[in-house]
Amino acid sequence: MPAAVLPTGKGTARQVGTDESSPSEETGAVVQVKELGHLVLYVRNVERSAAFYRDVLGWEPLFPDAPGMPVAAFSSGRTHHELLLIEVGEGASPPPAGRRTGLYHFGLKVGDSDDELREAVARLQEAGVPISGASDHTVTHSLYILDPDGNEVELYIDVPGVDWRHDPSLVMAPIKPLAL
Repeated sequence: MPAAVLPTGKGTARQVGTDESSPSEETGAVVQVKELGHLVLYVRNVERSAAFYRDVLGWEPLFPDAPGMPVAAFSSGRTHHELLLIEVGEGASPPPAGRRTGLYHFGLKVGDSDDELREAVARLQEAGVPISGASDHTVTHSLYILDPDGNEVELYIDVPGVDWRHDPSLVMAPIKPLAL
């Protein structure tokens, strides 16, 4: 396989991968993704956003303060960090509304049953967090909220007994209103 030429991010390129590596035998892909590792969000005010992800969504911060750096990192314990917030200042533009490219929303699993999703609704209401949507996706039951910077966050449970692995078409089932 010929060497790949990758950009360095500074307008130049470098060669990599001169070995005879081949695509994954399982999928034919060049790289085989194992899992979604983490998400990085730019935020206008890291203290405000960190409070939301910590106090409203219950994510554990990895460190109380990052000296000299306006950042916050969180982990559920699955890996070193699942969420990193980087402050860019109050003058930054919010995500544009409507159809656009880029991030639409990201999903966070909050339990395994509708009872746990009902508990999430009650806690969000107690905290004064508006729920902007609720959907039955057949494979998941989902609530939608906005973080302080306007990023949409899906809070969901996987519906017990739905075997999407044996029937992948269930993932694309029509979306229905959620009845909790």
